[in-house]
Amino acid sequence: MFYAILAYHVEGAITQLSPEEDAELMKHLININTRLESEGKLGPAARLDFTQSAVTVRGKSNADVFDGPFAETKEQLLGLYILNCASRDEAVAIAQEFKAVNPSATYEIRPISYFAPGVSLAGD
Repeated sequence: MFYAILAYHVEGAITQLSPEEDAELMKHLININTRLESEGKLGPAARLDFTQSAVTVRGKSNADVFDGPFAETKEQLLGLYILNCASRDEAVAIAQEFKAVNPSATYEIRPISYFAPGVSLAGD
């Protein structure tokens, strides 16, 4: 089954990282990504740009476009992973790995009931 792991974080905590601290964090996260890719579990993954570059579309057919994030929260969605896991427990274990190297982030796990690949997963 496919699972989305959504990475939430307080944006200010990331923007305050020095380039060296950010590179170190990304090195640890990429190590996990590399292993998951070699196991055929990793699908598309992305580090999203910051919310000040976001726009939100709301409304009906002639939808309005608003600057800024889509929700009023302390944490923002800053990234996501699509994983092919045998079980929810396996997806949770992987999210716990990400949490171990990025302890101030929050990771939400959601099953994906429909997956139309833009980037194919290994083993497809």
